[in-house]
Parts: sequence; structure tokens; C-alpha cells
Amino acid sequence: MKGQHSLRTQRVRRGDGLSPTDPSLLATPLEFLCEDHVRERQVCAVIDRLASYVSFDQSAAQTVLQFVNEELNLHMRDEAEDLFPLLARRCPAEDGIRSVISRICSDLDEAARLLPGLRDALARCLDTGATLTVEDRQLLIRFAGHVRRHLAAENAILLPIASARLTRCDLQKLSRQMRTRRGLPPVMDTPDAD
Repeated sequence: MKGQHSLRTQRVRRGDGLSPTDPSLLATPLEFLCEDHVRERQVCAVIDRLASYVSFDQSAAQTVLQFVNEELNLHMRDEAEDLFPLLARRCPAEDGIRSVISRICSDLDEAARLLPGLRDALARCLDTGATLTVEDRQLLIRFAGHVRRHLAAENAILLPIASARLTRCDLQKLSRQMRTRRGLPPVMDTPDAD
């Protein structure tokens, strides 16, 4: 019973993935990225619903557009410009991190390639009141699939290795860069390092 209560308390503290990740978690950058992944999974579920509903859900479309326009690019840059290079420098060859990063980047690149079509389809339906076409629905499903694949690899492989290999200094640098990218001042210490 005690374990269930602590999980609920942690979930309340961290959020439910239905709103942008709490910027206070940037002090612990790996925790922030983990929470961002929860957020991405929730948005993928919204995308799945949009692709399967007969009628067009304007509220869901606005949620997805807000996420891809305001949050996704920052998250992708956090990883591609900061986390991946740090891991490549810190990990020995036996970790196989370069091949994992390459697979993740492949899915991220494909998601980025599909992103303009996703934006156009949702914006068109919002502007005209039309429903998604069969092609639009297929594009949304492919986009969510690529996002889910990279999240699975990051959560199962990359973040545990990052937790083991990145130094306190690496995590402080990662926190500073992520905060700067969001226009926030740096914090003095990053507690999830050691």
C-alpha cells in the first residue's frame, strides 16, 4: 500500500503528460526529458484518436498543433544538440551508444519529415471544418509510430545509460543549455548528478 501511495505522489508531482513539462524539472535534466517523454506519449495517444475518429475533434487537433509548434522542436534540439553529443563523448564503445543514437535519429528524422504534412492537415481541418482524409489519417499514424519508436529506445536504453555515464558537470551543462533554449536563467546546481 505504501508503494502505491508514493507512486501517486510522484505522479502528482510530475504531472500527467497532458500539459507542458514543468520547467522546474530542468534542474534535473534527465528527469525533465523523462517527463517530456510522458508528454510525447500522451500526444501520440491524442494523434491516434484523431486518426481513428469519424468526426474531426478540434480540441484534440489544437492540442497536437500546440505541442508540435511549441514543445517538440525544443525537445528534439535538447537531444540532438546536447544529450546525444554528451553521451557519444562519455560512453565507451561497448555501450554501443552510437548505433542506438543513429537508430533514434533515423526515427526523429522521419517524424520531422512528416511534421509539415501533419501540421497542414490539422490546420486545414481547423480552418475549413473538414474531416481528415484517408491520407491524412495514415500520415498521423506514421508520425506517431516514429515518435513512439524513438521514445522506446530512449527510455529503455539511452536514459539509463545517460544516468550511469554522465557526470555532474555534464548534467549541469545539459541543464544550462536546456534552460537557455527556453529563455530561462541557469540554476546554480543540478541535483541528479553523481
